[in-house]
Amino acid sequence: MPAVKGLIDKYIWHKQKQEIPPPITTRTAVSLLVVYTVIYVAPFYLSKLTRPSPSLSRDAPSVIRARIASVTLSCAICSVVTFLLLTTNGKPEDGTRLLNFDALHLMGYFPVGLAETWNALLLTAGLFLGPLFEYFVVERGWRAWAGLDSSDGSMRPRLFGPLYHLAEWADWRNLVAGPITEEVLFRAAGVPPLLLAHTPVRRTVLLSPIVFGLAHLHHAYEFSVTHPSIPKAHVVLRSLFQFAYTTLFGSYATFLYLRTGSLLAVCVVHSFCNSMGLPRFWGRVQRNPDEGSGNNNGESQQPQGSLLWTLAYYILLVAGAVYWYQHLWTKTESHMALVSFD
Repeated sequence: MPAVKGLIDKYIWHKQKQEIPPPITTRTAVSLLVVYTVIYVAPFYLSKLTRPSPSLSRDAPSVIRARIASVTLSCAICSVVTFLLLTTNGKPEDGTRLLNFDALHLMGYFPVGLAETWNALLLTAGLFLGPLFEYFVVERGWRAWAGLDSSDGSMRPRLFGPLYHLAEWADWRNLVAGPITEEVLFRAAGVPPLLLAHTPVRRTVLLSPIVFGLAHLHHAYEFSVTHPSIPKAHVVLRSLFQFAYTTLFGSYATFLYLRTGSLLAVCVVHSFCNSMGLPRFWGRVQRNPDEGSGNNNGESQQPQGSLLWTLAYYILLVAGAVYWYQHLWTKTESHMALVSFD
């Protein structure tokens, strides 16, 4: 997309003879992202259908369904605002106003970027090489992919075995609705205003994720409401930890978004990371951690082979991290890139 990139360079970064001041400031762009976050989160607490209570968890199917409907509407509103912001600034006669197609490209919608999505997923999978080994080999997750009987005697579809649990509303939220709506809001709708404000690339990679991390702090309130017996200090530490890793992931997602220009890529990576969870960094790997084999004295023993599995897990975890570091720039290189990191 050299023509689109050239127009973006001219309109966003104004690489021309006469410097044109940005139509908005970075402070305005960040404020707009905060407003988007409020529009996304606030409806959760405006209705009894979406507001958790000691007797109603955020994981209740009725709450999840209502929240999915709410965030879908919120994302639509915020996306329209960003689209109008991009297509109504500048002057058509001097080529400094983005066309509708170019605005959609800046928001990551088109081109879709199938190759970019595959490369981003392959790169991110390197960080989970150890957990993937634990799931497929140690826990025999390959059986679900092969359509074989599971341990509980049920049969999963041969081709879509791993997607079987998407019938559960919590999994649908975590693997589909959550990743898509959050990336639409914080990347497709939230990042272009920062570019419009001529915000430096590195600052863009930092500012958007901080708001993304703060947007998850409301989980602390929900957790304290549904778990009133948990000490407040534990709730605070839990929330700080969640803020740290969501902000870190947000930086990575923004980096991928700017490098690939593909909303689909960050949505798929987000869903993959949600499905994997945080990798283990300590402890032994074993097939059935809750089911030790007993000896003649009735004492539980570690399952055989767990030491070899553990060694393989941590070797693969380190090897995957090295792979990710070495290929971070090459796997994210794309002609659809929104900015240059030179």
